[in-house]
Amino acid sequence: MQSWNEAQKRWSNPVVRVIAVSLLLFIAGCAGPLQGVLVPIAETDPDATEVSILVATTRAPSDNPGLLYSGERGAQIDFNDLVVSIPPDRNRTIGEIQWPKKMPPDPARDFATISAQQFHSVDEVKAWYQRNKSASGRVLLFVHGFNTRYEDAVYRFAQIAHDSNTDATPVLFTWPSRGSVFDYGYDKESTNYSRSALEMLLTGAVAVPEIKEITVLAHSMGTWLTVESLRQMAIRNGSIPSKIANVILASPDLDVDVFRQQIIDMGPNRPKITVFVSKDDRALTLSRRISGNIDRLGQIDINNPEYRAGLEAGGITVFDLSALKVRDGLNHSKFAESPEVVRLLGQRLIDGQEVTNQDVSLGTQLGASAMSLSNTFGSAAGAAVTAPIAILDPKSRDALNAQTRRFGQGIGAAGLTPNLSGTLPGANECNPRVSSCP
Repeated sequence: MQSWNEAQKRWSNPVVRVIAVSLLLFIAGCAGPLQGVLVPIAETDPDATEVSILVATTRAPSDNPGLLYSGERGAQIDFNDLVVSIPPDRNRTIGEIQWPKKMPPDPARDFATISAQQFHSVDEVKAWYQRNKSASGRVLLFVHGFNTRYEDAVYRFAQIAHDSNTDATPVLFTWPSRGSVFDYGYDKESTNYSRSALEMLLTGAVAVPEIKEITVLAHSMGTWLTVESLRQMAIRNGSIPSKIANVILASPDLDVDVFRQQIIDMGPNRPKITVFVSKDDRALTLSRRISGNIDRLGQIDINNPEYRAGLEAGGITVFDLSALKVRDGLNHSKFAESPEVVRLLGQRLIDGQEVTNQDVSLGTQLGASAMSLSNTFGSAAGAAVTAPIAILDPKSRDALNAQTRRFGQGIGAAGLTPNLSGTLPGANECNPRVSSCP
């Protein structure tokens, strides 16, 4: 048994402290949800909303009917139809999953499972799509992150599909995660195990004539799986099919150096890529520590000229959510829990539309904030303070600068040129750290 002095010496190591505290935060953030919630109930509330999800999984089946699938690796891809009941809007807040506190759940106040059906043939999968296809021909494919049980993934995606109000057909790809904060290594290898399966799913979706456009929304460690599958597809076929139009990476647990190489390997004809980052993401702080102390893409500072230049050169749009406050103590799920971001997903990003600062409330807040702060900080400072979401996108910067000029002072005059407007340091230079070079 180690001595007290040895224990104190070990705890004084800053790396050990960060990992230990982060693990405690992980545990605190993930404890609580009732397990085994996938047993279907007889009927739902008349005012509840039902969301039907096609689920593709590489997990091994579970003997527990309330779980359906375990965190172990399966020998094949299974397909299921999960119908989730979501409580009436009057009884919930956008961004929340109302987990049942006991079984059976109360569908007036809890998420509940209406039906869970396994498909045994491709024809059954095709029939599901014909029943649930959107008029626009869009598909939204969600890939979850680390420490996620099967039912966690199903309920989270049901919440996103409902709260975003998207018309895209919802498809979930769930890979073998043991749902434990102590199985980071196992989960990471499970994403590698599932790369070809996700590529196969995307290839099959592209081949369906009625599907016109596919958006992939990936979270955390699921972004590694997504980007690797797309990279593999590009190498195998020479390019990524144009139907895979949009890729949204939320809190990406990606080494920034590896991401740069993955983008190069995809080639020039890659999907439009949007990234959600947050400097206060505590989960990614832990990932950074145990992954060689290399910055994670989901935690970068977009005001860093090196990263800005590379991301802009790569045509990648970045939304900085650092200023947003959510219930998640880890700040790792802002993309799903923030009402502003969920609405932005459904109204603009899933169908590939451009987004400017005006779309994230800056346009309506800029005038009042700038006038109230002009005596001490100037209009540009007011713009920086009020923006709930910062956007790294040339069109957004131009729009922001134009609005500040209405107050007789451009952003550059306030000393913020490197951050928000004008010519960025290195913007016209090749930056091999983050993007490909011509």
